[in-house]
Amino acid sequence: MTAPDFLVHETKDTVGVIVVEGIEAGQELTGWLMETDETLSITALDPIPLGHKVALGDIANGDTIIKYSHDIGKAIADIGKGHHAHVHNVKTKRW
Repeated sequence: MTAPDFLVHETKDTVGVIVVEGIEAGQELTGWLMETDETLSITALDPIPLGHKVALGDIANGDTIIKYSHDIGKAIADIGKGHHAHVHNVKTKRW
């Protein structure tokens, strides 16, 4: 595999983290699932900046978001597979 576009630590993760710049809507992305050393493929449906998250599957409003095997908050809107997951649709559960 060439250098991945996004990283996923464990199979239970619901988002992957973009590790390259310039991701555009419609771009085919390659990811690395570190737990199983698998290559993943997904189509980005939004532009996604470096360090931001891409939904690995459909996430419903209210669902817990798992990144790097940790609960990082909940979806405050439906997030379709391949869409940008960030502060506009993910919030902490702390407040």
